[in-house]
Amino acid sequence: MTPPDRYAVAGNPVEHSRSPLIHAQFAQQTDQAVDYGRLLCPLNDFKAHIRAFAASGAKGCNVTVPFKFEAFELAKRRTPRAELAQAANTLRFDADADGGWLADNTDGIGLVRDITLNAGVPLAGQRVLLLGAGGASAGVLGPIIGARPAEVVMANRTVENAQTVVDRHAAWAAQHGVKLSACGLQNPGEGFDVFINGTAASLAGSGVPVGAQVLKAGTLALDMMYGPAAQAFLDWARAHGATPRDGLGMLVEQAAESFTLWRGVRPDTKPVLAHMRAFVDAAQPY
Repeated sequence: MTPPDRYAVAGNPVEHSRSPLIHAQFAQQTDQAVDYGRLLCPLNDFKAHIRAFAASGAKGCNVTVPFKFEAFELAKRRTPRAELAQAANTLRFDADADGGWLADNTDGIGLVRDITLNAGVPLAGQRVLLLGAGGASAGVLGPIIGARPAEVVMANRTVENAQTVVDRHAAWAAQHGVKLSACGLQNPGEGFDVFINGTAASLAGSGVPVGAQVLKAGTLALDMMYGPAAQAFLDWARAHGATPRDGLGMLVEQAAESFTLWRGVRPDTKPVLAHMRAFVDAAQPY
């Protein structure tokens, strides 16, 4: 009997990740022989661990914090959205004869699908505040711009880092008629339609690093984290009249994009998201 193809989510920390459960459901749904686990990588030795995982016969991996920039550097080939982000959350371990490993970034399309399809909130014509300039935020900026909001502001503790990401996306934003800018956390603006937290503040247990003036009644306030890590952000958003949402839908949608890249078949995300929502809510009521 042929053993299943092996994949994993690689990161540090990684024990909290629900990706294995998601991909197990995708595999069952599509009748694919997949074994998907977790890969804890040392902070100072990520690339060696991924190379060893690939050498063991694995077919690919997802990459989470804080290694998305390093993952991009590992691949010989990159999709256009990975090139734009200069960060990758998905690696496919193609053989050198096929051109070498392929890096992709499925975070952004996963986020946009969750906001527009699952949450039913349009991005076109809206004002969007994106918090953070790390691998997560860099990965979602391009697809957000592609959804044609009126404006996107990237706010970060170090303005220079945000400006670098914004500069890389300037032509893309101009092509889509989107006003794009970078700023610090002290004065990011007020009354956004959509507020997305792409920092690791929730995972670290820190407070929301901007003031409530960024919200207005009904603002969709989305934290890319989910479960207990996102709870403080969700409570803060709700207390200030916003509509809170965690990153579980984004996680499922980006996972479906990765699964499609690896397996050549697209799973149905709706029943998987419903199952995961019930699973997470049972463990951490919102």
